[in-house]
Amino acid sequence: MDWNHYRFRSRWNLPAPPAIVYEALERAEDYPRWWRQVREVTRLDDTTGVLRIRSVLPYDMTFTAREVRRDPAAGVLEIFLSGDIEGRARWTVAPLGTGTLARYDQDVDVRKPLLRRLALPCRPVFRANHRLMMRAGARGLAGHLQAV
Repeated sequence: MDWNHYRFRSRWNLPAPPAIVYEALERAEDYPRWWRQVREVTRLDDTTGVLRIRSVLPYDMTFTAREVRRDPAAGVLEIFLSGDIEGRARWTVAPLGTGTLARYDQDVDVRKPLLRRLALPCRPVFRANHRLMMRAGARGLAGHLQAV
């Protein structure tokens, strides 16, 4: 097993139509407004930006996100990540009752040296940290969608 490789899946049930959720998710530069763990997003061009995130644990992660697929008809946003983490992440947005299911899939390798050294003893803590971040993101986006 590669202790520095992670696969995450999160599901967010959101109180807005899929097109509205998709529009919010495709505007990564707005994430810090509703997702407190996304500390900073710096857009480099139309398809690339640098993100700095920090959840409960006292470390920041910085990575470049490059869009590889934007398909509103299919409800898919996909990016490649490089920096403190490397791999891919994908949002898939679909109708769910009167709202939306936003599914987030992430398949990454950790490159940040400190986190690599702590991979074996801290893996459960890192996974919990990610869950907390995603839970906060779901709550933040739900609140943001209700406010607009």
